[in-house]
Amino acid sequence: MNALVTGGGGFIGHALIKELKKRGFGITSFSRGDYPALRSIGIVVKRGDISDQESVLDACDGIDIVFHVAAKAGTWGSYKDYFNTNVKGTENIVNACRKNKIRWLVYTSSASVVFDGNDIKGGDESLPYPQSPVS
Repeated sequence: MNALVTGGGGFIGHALIKELKKRGFGITSFSRGDYPALRSIGIVVKRGDISDQESVLDACDGIDIVFHVAAKAGTWGSYKDYFNTNVKGTENIVNACRKNKIRWLVYTSSASVVFDGNDIKGGDESLPYPQSPVS
């Protein structure tokens, strides 16, 4: 099975790629940067901007499952940067999956979506979204 990991060069993406490789997946990483370390272990590395539909469509060609890990996280940056990556980028992934008839899409998020400026201790998926989101 061929998997695409968006954000494959990041902390979570890289860890996911290592686990998928152990399980015998063919893997393509899609990120803004180049990651020779991934290429050196047999991963196909495609560079592109997730907010660019054509780049995303190209990355999804021949893929059976997408692990969408790419995101703009944290609490700094412009609204436009967050929107282009997290909203438009996710829309592009969903549309590319539909167009390429990819049956499985696994989406991840981060603690940033529930961050209210205070440390998160012992949090889980039941944490509410803050009244005034920081990121």
